[in-house]
Amino acid sequence: MEYVSVEEAVELPGLRLVLGPGSPGPWNEAAKAFFRLKGIAFTPVAKPPEGEREGLLRWTRQTSAPVAMYEKERPRSGWAEILFLAERLQPAPALVPEDPYQRALMLGLCFEICGEHGFGWTRRLLILPSDTSGVHDSMPWKYGLEDAAAAAGAAQRLRRILELLARQLDEQRARGRRFLVGENLSALDVCWATFSNMVAPLPHEQSPMPDWLRAVYETPISGVTPPPALLEHRDFVFGEYLGLPQEF
Repeated sequence: MEYVSVEEAVELPGLRLVLGPGSPGPWNEAAKAFFRLKGIAFTPVAKPPEGEREGLLRWTRQTSAPVAMYEKERPRSGWAEILFLAERLQPAPALVPEDPYQRALMLGLCFEICGEHGFGWTRRLLILPSDTSGVHDSMPWKYGLEDAAAAAGAAQRLRRILELLARQLDEQRARGRRFLVGENLSALDVCWATFSNMVAPLPHEQSPMPDWLRAVYETPISGVTPPPALLEHRDFVFGEYLGLPQEF
């Protein structure tokens, strides 16, 4: 992907999406997919290296990615904020079910993937070095590695989230449905597909992530094995909707 700098992006109109270049960060990939599936054009903005983020902080009020900046509106850095911006800008195809129950179910399951102590968060607890948890603004500090109970139970939590998603997929298939919620592609399918790389990376030709990151994601986690049906569903979503290879 071709990126512009923060300084360049501030002066541009339309939708600008701050992303971490060079690797398939799951929150980044999900955010990109929300807009692309709806045909919403955006300008990719490169998140600056650590120690050079003063401009990003002034513009977006924080230093992480992704962040969606639309025209002169407020920054949106949460996955749900970004999703609902996409829904507002282009209602069709909808990625959030209209039915209240299905919507609540989908958002709850998305939180189990994207939210605090969800799949992505918990996977990072197992990756980050524990000896720097007290360093302000470091990744371990942001992810709360001082929470010893969360860190100790991370593998078990990952397994339970995978079991939850697999059960949901099984129930949908028993109804003759192809998607994780309802009868159409939703943000939940997108989130599972993009976050699945963290435990079962796509092949290099489909996701050319750095070797060091692939090695981390391929490291076995005791008791954690993604069910084959979930990986099959991931491949279906990428093949039919998101497209491959990933670009970052």
